[in-house]
Amino acid sequence: MRIGMLMPYLDGLVTSGGFLREFAAAAEECGLESIWTVEHVVVAQDYEPLYPYSPDGRMPGGGGIGVPMTDPLETLAFVAAASHTVKLGTAMMVAPLHSPVVLAKRAATLDRISDGRLLLGLGIGWQKEEYAAIGVPFEDRGGRLDDCIGAMRALWTEAPANYHGKHVTFDRQFCQPQPERSIPIVLGGNSAPAVRRAAREGDGWFPYTISSEDFAHGADKIRELSAAAGRSENAVEMTIWPGSCDFVREFDADYVRPYVTAGASRIVLTPPMFGPESLLNGVESLAAYVDRYRNDVEAKL
Repeated sequence: MRIGMLMPYLDGLVTSGGFLREFAAAAEECGLESIWTVEHVVVAQDYEPLYPYSPDGRMPGGGGIGVPMTDPLETLAFVAAASHTVKLGTAMMVAPLHSPVVLAKRAATLDRISDGRLLLGLGIGWQKEEYAAIGVPFEDRGGRLDDCIGAMRALWTEAPANYHGKHVTFDRQFCQPQPERSIPIVLGGNSAPAVRRAAREGDGWFPYTISSEDFAHGADKIRELSAAAGRSENAVEMTIWPGSCDFVREFDADYVRPYVTAGASRIVLTPPMFGPESLLNGVESLAAYVDRYRNDVEAKL
């Protein structure tokens, strides 16, 4: 079982180059496998309550007011320069808000300069007002995500590349540098269409705010659909952030263990911060914490 950690989205931390250098070094030294960033380009002060992960349709913590969300790829580029082996994940970039061609270039650049460490997590988002501010239609965002995946993979693997989709089309284009491998695409979402897309197109699945029972059902469906499509039933690597479903029980091994039993091979945690400048008060404490957590979860598997 691999353990990753979300970026500490606290003002004065995620916006501090000095802290990020220390965070990247600590993560690597204590054996964390990956660091994950999130994305909202903008967050509307007043928005239609469409947030799909809460009963009232509202974001937790008062939305984006006062919560710094740095650009995910640029933040990871900084982390890449301050580390050597830790993987660099996005959870999730709202793919339809980006030009697939430009995103392909940005992702390939980061993957090359980090020696192949990028895990590109993609989703469709939910906030109409964010789409409107950027000037992208909210409708058919699932189709836009499909086109984004197809177009980027063409640009990463073909030279020249061709792609003809509903929302993206080009012929005989070179996008250099290409990554040395097709960058793994990790897909978010808990809905039936999201599960089908992960099985059909994804290298990974990283759902959000999902119970262990629903995660197990989705994982079984992905394995079934992957096999039916001629892929290995284990073609899709599964990641979970247990705290997105129950923040209080995120560090409860008995609560987390069923996710691993169902197929999660990576657990992502929130940074265990006790004070504005501490990461469990040092690398040795964090390393012991990570090892104890892993051992507790794996104890009864």
